[in-house]
Amino acid sequence: MNIGQAAKFSGVSPKMIRYYEQIGLIAKAIRSDAGYRHYSVEDTQSLRFIRRARDLGFSVERISGLLVLWRDGERASADVKAMALTHAAGLRSKIVELQAMAQTLEQLAEHCHGNDRPDCPILADLAHPSAAAPPHRTPKFGRDMPASSRSRSAKVTQS
Repeated sequence: MNIGQAAKFSGVSPKMIRYYEQIGLIAKAIRSDAGYRHYSVEDTQSLRFIRRARDLGFSVERISGLLVLWRDGERASADVKAMALTHAAGLRSKIVELQAMAQTLEQLAEHCHGNDRPDCPILADLAHPSAAAPPHRTPKFGRDMPASSRSRSAKVTQS
């Protein structure tokens, strides 16, 4: 198969196929006399394997280890299970982190007035994470106001 056919069969883009080849995740493709890549059925099965592993969130490094185990007829399934469970635990940890981030952003957004004034607790928290609610101060024209607000203020002053 050429790279386009291999991509269609495996669900991996031609760009990613070339990348996986470059980093050694898959073997270099056999080249025709004209320099076109040709892939075997085994190559495309490896690409499908890689695609599924990526869909499950495995890193390229872990996929490399999984490919070694997949190709090893003498492997112990305990090794594969351990990798899967370790990855699942990492995903669960990441889920907890993502939920905490979402909750923090929702709380910050709840305290944001969302109007045309420049004071914003979301930006204040990004600038000073330890300060739950920075003290209110009068914004300084030009420095504390976004460009869009400065233009509106300038138009109002000119009128």
